[in-house]
Amino acid sequence: MIYLWVKSLHVLAVISWMAGLLYLPRLFVYHADVKAGSDTAGLFEIMEMRLYRFIMTPAMIVSWVTGLYIATSQAFWVDGWFLLKFGLVLAMSGVHGVLGRHRREFASGLNCKTSRYFRIMNEAPTLLMIFIVGLVILKPLF
Repeated sequence: MIYLWVKSLHVLAVISWMAGLLYLPRLFVYHADVKAGSDTAGLFEIMEMRLYRFIMTPAMIVSWVTGLYIATSQAFWVDGWFLLKFGLVLAMSGVHGVLGRHRREFASGLNCKTSRYFRIMNEAPTLLMIFIVGLVILKPLF
């Protein structure tokens, strides 16, 4: 029974994490076109900080903890599909870190990226999510 509760918590945490990973780069798209130091830039910085610190990072931590529990309890570590998924989740965590770095650059007035860069960056979590979900649902044999 504990497995189902942990799995439910995992799904909820992943949904929350993905919402942030999809929304933060979108905020950056708009923030990149605003003058640094302006009131609007300050508002974006508050929104970005709160999203990253209070939603995305805790959701990522819960996703990792519950995911590792599930992988261990179900002995997924020997399955090829899971190892590939694990690598993609590591990449997703890397995207999370890169977004955190961009957030700090905006907060310190050092952003040098364009809104176009952030539009492209917004696609990375989407592509990773598609492959991760496909692996989890289909569990291909390789």
